[in-house]
Amino acid sequence: MSDLPAGGRQLDPGRPRLPVRIEQACAAIALALITLITFANVVARYLTQYSFAFTEEFSVFLLVVMTLFGAGAAFAQDRHIRMSFITDRLPERAARRVESGVTLLGLLMFGLLVVYGARLTWDDWRYDTTSPGLGIPQWIYSLWLPLLSAAILLRLLGRLVRLWRARS
Repeated sequence: MSDLPAGGRQLDPGRPRLPVRIEQACAAIALALITLITFANVVARYLTQYSFAFTEEFSVFLLVVMTLFGAGAAFAQDRHIRMSFITDRLPERAARRVESGVTLLGLLMFGLLVVYGARLTWDDWRYDTTSPGLGIPQWIYSLWLPLLSAAILLRLLGRLVRLWRARS
């Protein structure tokens, strides 16, 4: 049974050219690493009564990376979080315009993340900022924000192109 209302339809912008498995695999690797780090911390704490507090730094970094890879996969597969109650009831042309507008807003947001993430990374590099837990260069962590945001930007751009090409 379909989740769409009677007479409703879902816009189909087509499939992305690059396989989404890339983002899915990277997100799965990040999740596996978070799990291993957390498990090792729990075992060490149980056996020694001491926690590896620095592991939280890696876990938080990997959580951000996993989230950005997951967002890229969701946008590429048209499975991102959205409220489709209204667009499912609109005529197809109006629904495409709304979807295009939402995608343009996503492009704007991730474009800003690329720009400001790059500025943050540059500042971390220029001022030789180190991470609080391990004391390693902070730019190693912050570099992933603009890079993965740019990848999401490309996925959104591809979705927008597919939306426009699929017009009837």
